[in-house]
Amino acid sequence: MFLADLPTPALVVDTAALGHNLASMAAALPGARLRPHVKAHKCTKLAALQARHGHHGFTCATPREMVGLAAAGLGDDLLLANESLDPARLRRLAELDARVTIAVDSNETIEAAAKAGLRAVLIDVEVGLPRCGCAAEDAARLADLARRSGLQVRGVMGYEGHAVGLDDRQRRSDETGHAMQKLLAAHAEVGGEMISAGGTGTFDLNPWATEIQAGSYALMDTAYGRLGLPFLPALFVLATVVSASKTWTVADCGLKSLGMDHGNPRIEGSSIWFCSDEHTTFAADEGRAPPRVGDRIRVWPAHVDPTIAYHESLHLLDGERIVEVWPIDLRGW
Repeated sequence: MFLADLPTPALVVDTAALGHNLASMAAALPGARLRPHVKAHKCTKLAALQARHGHHGFTCATPREMVGLAAAGLGDDLLLANESLDPARLRRLAELDARVTIAVDSNETIEAAAKAGLRAVLIDVEVGLPRCGCAAEDAARLADLARRSGLQVRGVMGYEGHAVGLDDRQRRSDETGHAMQKLLAAHAEVGGEMISAGGTGTFDLNPWATEIQAGSYALMDTAYGRLGLPFLPALFVLATVVSASKTWTVADCGLKSLGMDHGNPRIEGSSIWFCSDEHTTFAADEGRAPPRVGDRIRVWPAHVDPTIAYHESLHLLDGERIVEVWPIDLRGW
């Protein structure tokens, strides 16, 4: 199959860029220094490639990702980096033929983990992003409660998500340092071998964490692309121009095929006007000839994670030929 043969919209991965990204990260954070976050691609085939680059522990956002990785033989060390209270899902994780650790940040999440028969937890600490995580000063109490409940406390985790996307590198570095000081203070009280943190935007700015939970680096998106990171854009949505006027052009991909929370996608040589359910309306930049009806174009998403979740398959591209089709088999919860 060739690129021109794909029905659109289709999610396409440039294999050369993907290979560059995996090799670059493996050189920067070898082996266990990286715990790839599979929420960014939700694909066991891609996770297996990461394992072949030396990364055998994985970060997951959902129980579905944990179950799928274990079934694919990638269960050496799985971390559910989100809190869960669902008894059936937690019991399913406890039954996996895998090493399973889950994040906890409250009495309730600890109780749920213990009742489900899980064995190991990380204390999730809020380090600046107002999302999940306990106050740093409460981490030791929760660790003691977890141990009394029969759980192994492997250490702490904290996500400097408020820092990873900052355009200014020095500010990104400073904010990461402030966040990690909170996490290190909690770890001094909690103990354990793990200090888990980080993301693609701070992968080289966080020497404090024992492991980095980067995920987007493998495929990249335009939001991270503006930060000057050593990774190449590898993922685009192939679309077809379906309508055109003298002023604007319309392609057949939109809100239902592009993650939009980080802004509009990018089309080379064009300005995006807006995206609707099934369409992207754009105009050619001054001096550029607009595409014609029937032309295929590459639409580069601003946020890879939700873009992936909208699609069922990744089409791997070598030149103009589709060499493999990988199912996005970790979708759902």
